[in-house]
This record gives sequence, C-alpha cells and structure tokens, in this order.
Amino acid sequence: MNILIIGGGGREHALLKSIARNPQTKKLYALPGNGGISSLAECVNISAADIDSQVKFAVENKIDFAIVAPDDPLALGAVDRLEEAGVKCFGPTQKAARIESSKIFAKELMTKYGIPTAKYEIFTDIDKALTYCATNTCPLVVKADGLAKGKGVTVCANFKQAREAVISCMKAKIFGEAGERILIEECLTGPEVTVLALTDGHTITPLMSSMDHKRAYDGNTGPNTGGMGVIAPNPYYTPEIAEYCMKNIFLPTIDAMNKEGCAFKGCLYFGLMLTKDGPKVIEYNSRFGDPETEAILPLLDGDMLSLMLAVREERLAEANVKFKAGASCCVVLASGGYPGICLTGYPIDFGGAEVRAGVEVYHCGTKFTGTQYVTNGGRVLAVTGIGSTPEEARERAYDSVRLVKFEGMRYRTDIGAMPE
Repeated sequence: MNILIIGGGGREHALLKSIARNPQTKKLYALPGNGGISSLAECVNISAADIDSQVKFAVENKIDFAIVAPDDPLALGAVDRLEEAGVKCFGPTQKAARIESSKIFAKELMTKYGIPTAKYEIFTDIDKALTYCATNTCPLVVKADGLAKGKGVTVCANFKQAREAVISCMKAKIFGEAGERILIEECLTGPEVTVLALTDGHTITPLMSSMDHKRAYDGNTGPNTGGMGVIAPNPYYTPEIAEYCMKNIFLPTIDAMNKEGCAFKGCLYFGLMLTKDGPKVIEYNSRFGDPETEAILPLLDGDMLSLMLAVREERLAEANVKFKAGASCCVVLASGGYPGICLTGYPIDFGGAEVRAGVEVYHCGTKFTGTQYVTNGGRVLAVTGIGSTPEEARERAYDSVRLVKFEGMRYRTDIGAMPE
C-alpha cells in the first residue's frame, strides 16, 4: 500500500515507525514531514493546512490510505475532501472534528448528554467576561473556543491573571478568531489522565492511559505548552476508574456524537481530571495526542496500520489491541524560549542516544540539511525510555536526554517523578 501521513511532528514520526512495521506498507509519504521522518518516508513540502495540494498529491501518487494526524487539517475538512476524491482515510470528518475545534461545541455536547465536566459559562462580550471573573472565586480557567496549538488554556490563580487571559484572547486576539468566543470554567483539581481511544463509530477501544506534563517548567510551573513529557501507563488510572470512564464518559461520548449526526471515526483523545467527585472531562481532541503518542506506541504489541484500517472499515470489534508489559517515560527537548519565540537552525548532537537499547528518539521539530540534523521548531525531540518498571523507563529516558546537545536546549527534569 502507498501510505500518506499529513503532519510533521513527533506524533507523526511515532505513527510512521509503527506503520512501517506492517508488511502491507509499500511506500510512505509525509506532508510535510521533518528531518527524522525523512529517513522513513518521502517528505514533500506541502503544508498540513493546504488541503487542495494534499488532495492533488494523493490522487496523482495513487495513495491507498491517508492518515490525517494534526488538528488543523481535520478542522478544515481534509478527511472529507480526500474521501470525496476516492482516497481512504483515517481520521474524523470536519463535523466530527468540532469536538476539538470548538470547545463550546464540546461543552454543550457534554451538558446535553450528561457527561461529567467542569461548570462553565460562554462569553462573546469582553466586558461581561471581565465582570464574571471579578465576581467569581479564583482559580478560574480561561479557554479560547477554537484551536490554539495547545496554548489556548490559561489556569488563573487570581483576578489579575484571569483579566490578562481574557484581554489576551478577546482584545489582543493572540489566538486570532479562535479567541473571539471564550469559556470560563471552574478549575478542577486532582490527577490528570489522558486516554487515547480508537473508535469506528460503533466500538470504542481505549489504548494505554498516560499522564501528560503540560506546564513549561519543573514543578508544574510556567505557561501551558503542547506538552513537555509523558509517562505511561498513568499510575492513578485504576481498573475501577477505567470501568467508570467507559460507562459514563467514553461510550456516552460516542453515542452523543452519533445522535448529533456527526459519528466519530478515528482516535478520540480524552483529557480527564480525577476529582474528589469522580472523573470529569477537561477536554477532547480529535486525534492522537502529542507527545502522548510517543510514549504509548513503543508499548503497542503490533502495528498501528492494522488498527487504523480496522477503524476505517468499521471492524474495530474484531481487532486485537494489546500492549506489552512495562512502562514508558517520554521527555521533550525544547528550544530556548518555547512556548514563546524560538530561534532555530542549530546543529543537533545526538551523542548516541538514538541507538541506545530501550530508547526511542522521535523528531518533533528537526530539519535534515543533507549532512546533519538541525533544530526547526519549539519542541525539537521526544526521547522515550521503555522499561519493565516506571523507574527503569525514567532512568533510560534521562540517561539518553543527557547525551543530546543543541544550542538553547531545555527540558523538564521531573517528568514521571512521583508524587505529581
């Protein structure tokens, strides 16, 4: 099969490594890909948001199966357009992808169908939003309605922070149209859990749970990022909690989407908070998480292409989804300045980390110049250690992290340190 993946980050690198293990794979393409992906697939410089060029490329290159991995092309209807052109796809339709592209759509869906989540209010008027912040007890969470590269959520400890978050979204428009409408919701507390689940619209199959670390600095401080590291499985996600979530969150969400006429087929990301009142949904994503994918896929027993085809063909109930025993710890190596403005183009010295046993090095923001890899983004590499215990996985990850060097490199030193 000729396989195309749209995207160019660590998630896509991890997916392609898994897909390449399937003997049905003939030729791999990536739009646009990155330095590390170029060793597995032919990378073509077509933006993940350029749907017209993606469709043209897929048809001209006789693509048998396309994976639309990032949020932007899903929200823009890439799956709809590719399927209309006769290209089979993995990923939700534009209507179904609203569960991520509009936080307001997701919240109203949960309210309508009784899916547990935080209390919230919706605002389109900045003055009303500021008045609400001033008259309610902090902490509060301010969320831009639309897509904001994982940075549209601000946890506000006091009114000053809440005011700044509202003004940034609605007046300064740092997220563009995504922040024209906002949510202000209660701040839930408790351990966070991410569960990625495959679904064909009928069956839903959760993958291994994980714990993301979104804050930029050690001790869960600093601004939110797209993710600075992940451990899997999540130590707080017990079988009893998993059973509760399946009954009260996962199945009701799939049922709700079907009833709303936007059946979800693909990977649905459940961001959960284990509160004192039980698990509640913080957010949905309409695709594989990044860097959760880089932590989970090394433990998958099998390959992802087989499962993606089962989703597309609505036979997920027949698929055998298994994970190896053990644990993983993924540490993101970021450019200086991330999640703000970052300088790029610096040479990367891997120090042999990529060939160590029990370690996977995924490229997130790299470029291959023909002679060396250089930095090409905020998040540069995701280094994943795999071990029989969480402690062994963490040790392998950090032992390898310390071998890598590039100008301005920084990372959190407490990924997987317990208690969280």
